[in-house]
This record gives sequence, structure tokens and C-alpha cells, in this order.
Amino acid sequence: MHKLLMDSPGEDIFLLGNEAIARGALEAGVAFTTCYPGTPSSEIPEQFFAISKETDLYFEYSTNEKVALEVGAGAAIAGLRTMVTMKHVGLNVASDPLMTLAYQGVIGGMVIVSADDPSLFSSQNEQDNRYYARLSSLPMFEPTNIQEMKEMTIAAFDLSESLEVPVLLRTTTRLNHMRGEVTLGDLPQRKTSSFFKKDPFRWVAIPAVNRRLHQVLLEKTDRAEELSEDSPFNELIGEGKWGIVTNGISLNYVKDAISDLNLADKVSILKLGLSWPSPRKLCAKFLRQAEKVLVVEELEPIIENDLNALAHKEGIKTPINGKGVARLSRLYEYDPGMVREAIAEYFGVPYEASPKIDTSDFPTLPGRPPTLCAGCPHRATSYAIKEVYGPEAIYPSDIGCYTLGMLPPLSMADLVLCMGASVTTSSGFSLSTDQKVISFIGDSTFFHSGITGLINAVHNNHKFTLAIVDNGTTAMTGHQPNPGVDPEPLGLDRTRVSIEKIVRACGVEDVHMVRPFKLKKTIEAVRATLEYDGISVIISEEFCPLFAKATGQMKRTRPFYINRDKCKNHQTCIGKLGCPAMSLEDDQVTINRLQCTGCAVCAQICPENAILPVKD
Repeated sequence: MHKLLMDSPGEDIFLLGNEAIARGALEAGVAFTTCYPGTPSSEIPEQFFAISKETDLYFEYSTNEKVALEVGAGAAIAGLRTMVTMKHVGLNVASDPLMTLAYQGVIGGMVIVSADDPSLFSSQNEQDNRYYARLSSLPMFEPTNIQEMKEMTIAAFDLSESLEVPVLLRTTTRLNHMRGEVTLGDLPQRKTSSFFKKDPFRWVAIPAVNRRLHQVLLEKTDRAEELSEDSPFNELIGEGKWGIVTNGISLNYVKDAISDLNLADKVSILKLGLSWPSPRKLCAKFLRQAEKVLVVEELEPIIENDLNALAHKEGIKTPINGKGVARLSRLYEYDPGMVREAIAEYFGVPYEASPKIDTSDFPTLPGRPPTLCAGCPHRATSYAIKEVYGPEAIYPSDIGCYTLGMLPPLSMADLVLCMGASVTTSSGFSLSTDQKVISFIGDSTFFHSGITGLINAVHNNHKFTLAIVDNGTTAMTGHQPNPGVDPEPLGLDRTRVSIEKIVRACGVEDVHMVRPFKLKKTIEAVRATLEYDGISVIISEEFCPLFAKATGQMKRTRPFYINRDKCKNHQTCIGKLGCPAMSLEDDQVTINRLQCTGCAVCAQICPENAILPVKD
């Protein structure tokens, strides 16, 4: 039995933050779950994926976030409690249906998890999705600790069902991946089927209908604001005259700083957990009783601006500051030392930072640049394409493992914008330059948002080559399935969708199927695309070795070694491939047998045939 299915109210268990959210959804009676995986949210749907195999909970990895939200919307409108999860940039993809769904609302509770990523640990930007709550007029919860991640999830479902609107649950990487004790609650029986009651004057989004529904949404927002005034998640802590307003993980840093600086009797804290609509009466009360206020919030000065606007409107003269105090900025995530320094500076408290540990006699740590794993098929595909197209070609890439080939020696990523943009930016490059253009996209990203760009390119007679690198899984986010994955080894009742058939159905006539570890044939296929007058597509199929090993699909291979009698030390293998299983010792290439997967790509490019499989 999955640990999140333990029906032991009152028991404490050790959970990851994302697991706590999943448990909260189960305690809220969630029946329908969808997602597109994306760090730092990926562990939430992983729980639902496993639980769906043991229970009547419905779960799917949707083709993209827009689809996930729309599928979930259908279930929630029909009356089922629904959760949709994604990372922050995923909400950009889902924003089209989100804005209109806010008008129409839902019948069953619907919670949308937006996992933000301050400091860009695994993302292309660090946007602050609190703006989406304001843009859509939808309520937003922001947990501050692991227990609240569970409790706020439950509260979000209840509020959603009460107001009949979706509710946003915003987390950040530090919260998603923290671990701690969570006290379990009851597991109710979930409602897994419903009946859709037709009401076209609510559900059909034509102007005449949605003019009225916009007014209804604003009335719901007013009700949500009233509820936020008394929400237990919006809390006044302490009675001091120095005020601090904070949210999310920053509350923990503030509490630590107050303790370290011995300011418990001088400081009061306003914690905003149900952060939108903001409790304006509570905020105004807090501002009036404070001599000065410091706002501690990661990324954008959203609370700070709101409070300054509120103070101006209410005639409150209390100084309010945040960004620009000490090291508090709009960049990256905060840390305890940064917050401690800002509090001390702003309130004029004597403070001396702890002396830094002297590391001058420590050896320099080796760098860890982004690189493809040993035995990754993307390395072979990139090598073959570069051998044919050369360094002068433009190589737009996409969101996935293959972008790890951006650094030398492969140097096979010239532009990365967003999911699916490798295809469409290639169209722009091909029309505006005389350079050869060959783009990279993964199997999951192709299904996510690459198909429409390919159709557009075919229709408009663009000329470039697209390499679809299919490693049999959604590898970058943790080996989740996608429509092109073989479902049988995963025990899934799903239909596999052929990438080749889709490509041909899009109108592409020049299609080449390759197995990248067969290097000679792959290079021949790539060369055939070089002068093609139109769109060429290379579909490169080979399992991610980590996924193949985990699912028992790894072919038995032997690692390779370098025969010193044959090797002339040209270093072609390491110089062109950059495989992490290879290193230099005494200026000679050596292969780590524990890392080598036996893909044999290095052996195929060695001019002396000096790389051989280990015999023992």
C-alpha cells in the first residue's frame, strides 16, 4: 500500500513537501488529477500516478499544461474534486483556459498547483506567479511549512467548492523539496462520478454570457476577500512595534532572524497565507499599529506595492520598505543570513555576521558543468549532426536533456526559448538567414507543443531540418510517460502514439528513422537531409539508459576500455564526445568501467580502433 494511503488520523509521518500536498488532496477527497511534469512540482503527480494503480483515483500525464487544465476543468465542472499540477512556466501554457475558467467557475473543488522556481534551479526564468492570481481574480494560498502544505491544500479545495472557482496553490522549490513531519487527517471516500447539468448561459463562453460572468467573478472575489480577513492562514504574530510582513518560505527565515537577534518583544509579524485576495482590513490594522514595516518576499515586490497602495488610500503614514534593504532584491531566492542582515539594518539593530570559515587552504572544487549522462543517445545524435552540418549551422534547441549538449565539445544548442520553440524559431532563422538550420526537440516536448509549429512550417514552405530525439521517456523531469512511450513495461493501460505517423500526417515527406548508436547509418541519414528543399525530420530512437535500466529494458552490454598498444593518443574520443565516463590521466584518455554503458559510440569514431569491449 502506498504510504499516502495510510488511514491513520493523528499519526505523524515524514514526508517531502510535494508528498504533503498530495496527501492533502487525498484528505480533501480528490478524485481526478492531471498534470504536465515539471520541476519542482514533479513529485506531486508521481504520487497520484502510483496511487491511481491501487485505487479509483483518476490520474493522467497530459500532453501539456493547457490540456491538463482543460481535462481537469471538464471533471471539475461536472462536479468532481480535481487537482492540476505544473511548474510556474506551465501556467503560462495553461493561462488561456485559466482566464476564462475563472469566469465560468467549477462545481467540484479545483486546485491548481503552481510551483515557482526562485533562483532558476531547473527553469528558464523565475517569474512570480502571484501575478496570475491578480490577473485571473482567483484566490491563492501560499504555504509556509510542510504541515501547511497539506492543510492549505484541503482548505483550497473547500474554498474552491464554496465559491465555485478554481483556487491557486503557489509553492516554491524550497517548499516543494523540504522534508518534515506531517500529522495525518482522515481519508474520506472520494466521489468518482457525477452528472453534468446543462446550463449554456453559464458554460458557453460567448460575450453575452461572459459579460455577466465577469461581474459574478468580481462578486466572488469580494467574498473571498471577506474570508481572507478571518482566515487562520493570515496570522498576526507578536506585539512589537516593528512590523514585518512576509509569506511562503520567507516566514521561516524571519522567525529565525528574530530569534537570533533577540527581537521577539520588539517585532510583530503579519503572515499572509491566503495571500490573494489580500485581507485589506487586517493589513491596514497592522500598518497602523507599526512604527515601520519591512516586507520580506522573494522575487517581485507584490506585497510591498499592495501595502504602499493601501497605506496611501487609507492615509496611513507608516514607512513601508522591502526591496533594496540590505540584499533584499527581485533576484533569486532568499536565505536566512540575507533576511537577518536586512532586519538588522532596517530596524537599526547592532548585528555582526558570523565570520566566514577560512577555506583558503582547501583545494578548489572541480566544476560541474551541465553534461549529458554517459551513454546518452543524444550525444550520438548531436555528434552525427555536427559532423554533417558543421559548426556554422544554427542549432535551435528546446526544453529537455538534449540541451545539456550546449557546452563544448558538442556545442549543439544556440537558442532555447520555451517548450516547442525550437521548431518555430527554426522557421524564423531559415527565412531570415542563409545558414543551415537544424533544430532539436524531445519526444515529450514534441507532443507538448512541437506539432503545431511543424504543421506551420510545412504549410508555409519553410526549409530546415528537425531532429526529434526520442529516448522513450520524459527524462528531464524524472522519467514520466508521454504519448510516445511504450506503456506495457510500465503496466499502463494507455495507447501509444507514433511520432513517425504524426510527422508524416503533418505533411513532412522527407522523414528518416535512425538508431543513433549505429553511427555510420545515422550520419548517412543526416547527410541525406543536407540539401533537401523543404522540411526534413530525423527521428532518433534510443532509450535513455537510466530509464532502460530502471524498467528492465536495458540491453546487456559490456563496458569499453582503451587498448594502449593501439591508441595513438589523438584524444578524438574525449575531444569530440565529452562523455563523462572518460577522463584524462597523465594526458591519456581512460574509461571508467563503472560509468560506461557500452554504447560503443566512442569505439566507432576512434581512428585506430583502440577502444574495445572489456573481455572479462
